[in-house]
Amino acid sequence: MEQYALQAAGLTKRYPSGLALDGLDLELPQGKIIGLLGPNGSGKTTFIKLAAGLLTPTSGNIRICGEEVGVKSKALVSYLPDRCYFSKNMRISQQLDYFQDFYADFDRQRAEQMLNALGISPEAKFRTLSKGTQEKVQLVLVMSRRAKLYLLDEPIGGVDPAARDYILNTIITNYDPSATVLISTHLISDVERVLDEFLFLYQGKVIRRGNADEAREETGKSLDELFREVFKCLPNS
Repeated sequence: MEQYALQAAGLTKRYPSGLALDGLDLELPQGKIIGLLGPNGSGKTTFIKLAAGLLTPTSGNIRICGEEVGVKSKALVSYLPDRCYFSKNMRISQQLDYFQDFYADFDRQRAEQMLNALGISPEAKFRTLSKGTQEKVQLVLVMSRRAKLYLLDEPIGGVDPAARDYILNTIITNYDPSATVLISTHLISDVERVLDEFLFLYQGKVIRRGNADEAREETGKSLDELFREVFKCLPNS
């Protein structure tokens, strides 16, 4: 029996401004890097926040490794938000202390090794770092947990192409192969080389999904080209 890192059934989230997720039924297998791909406003961040336990669904449910979203599921999830959430006056060593105190699965040695490889001093204050380096530090901390599900919301959105390559290589080489990585992005061409599977999300619904290699072989197109083809005729995309 296949094990799932995430299962959603009838998952719906409505805001006063409108519907963000519309009765989503979804299963994400373990041991895959999966792209959650869609234009801005498609519901990607809402879905990730629901999986991380930061939002409550309007209806439907979501389970992480069979656990309902709650204390147990949060211990299985390592979440990278789409914006900085640290105090910029903290030193990186203090951020390491914070993760070590808060997360039982945090591998501090692994984090320190990655920081050293980047030439980032643990004594540096976060605010003194460039935006790209700040994003690298946040990713190092998130990927240094021994989680079952990594939720990465736009991990390459604000950095230059060289930094994107480093971030993607970090993702590939620093997660347990039995875990699942869900990467939300609209930068398809940059991320598609690392993806095992993909989901195209539009107005809160999955309109296409599949194996990345099989889709390229069947269509003769890159995922970026396929994405543009699928979305070009849809309104507000």
